[in-house]
Amino acid sequence: MKRIRLLALQVLVMLVFLAVWHVATTTSLFGDVKTSQFFFSTPVAVLARTFKELTGPDIYWHLGITLTETVLAFVIGSAAGILFGFAFARNALLSAVFDPYIKAANALPRVVLAPIFALWFGLGIWSKVALGFTLVFFIVFFNVYQGVREVSPTILANARMLGMNERQLFKHVYWPSALTWMFSSLHTSVGFALVGAVVGEYLGSSAGLGYKIHEAESVFDVTGVFSGMVILTIFVIAIDTLVTLVERRLLVWRPAQSATTTT
Repeated sequence: MKRIRLLALQVLVMLVFLAVWHVATTTSLFGDVKTSQFFFSTPVAVLARTFKELTGPDIYWHLGITLTETVLAFVIGSAAGILFGFAFARNALLSAVFDPYIKAANALPRVVLAPIFALWFGLGIWSKVALGFTLVFFIVFFNVYQGVREVSPTILANARMLGMNERQLFKHVYWPSALTWMFSSLHTSVGFALVGAVVGEYLGSSAGLGYKIHEAESVFDVTGVFSGMVILTIFVIAIDTLVTLVERRLLVWRPAQSATTTT
């Protein structure tokens, strides 16, 4: 599909959504107008508040705090997930011994951990980083683990027959195989790193986007809540775009998509 046409369709979806939202909150089609606006605000009010926030100095202080927490959770969680994913995939005994513990830890509700992290690390950034870490780590870990395990036995046999040692196998076989899986997980984990930071701020902090949203919610400022969500969305898209650029640079060897997907 041509890029311009794809962009036009994406914009169209957004415009339809905004149009439905506007009709639902400014007419009596779905009930009383004042009640609808109390619960859902209006797209015009939300966009106006978002513009006001983005053109003011205050929001960037909160964005900086959330960005710091998100980047730390993303980098530390991803690095640990990659390291342990490779280690467990290459060591069958290690994987078998710790398998039930990894699954049990992944099953823990992260919201339950947030107060514990606040108790351990305080209300500063590290409790939010810890919460984001628990969300990012398992996503990256399982994808890297699967990526390494999915290496073709035939390719491995041929590589060993050509005399490759373990370091060369890692560089030329295991790493390229895991990269696609890893970046697939990184796109998802960016959002989860932000979720961890924002939820942590929402539950207890004095700065950050989660704090701003919680502050607006506490006074029933629905417009402020939705505006904070819009800013978060812009934030995530910007970070994900950076991950995509890195992915394209590292996976330049990957074949392009089949022409059958274009029109």
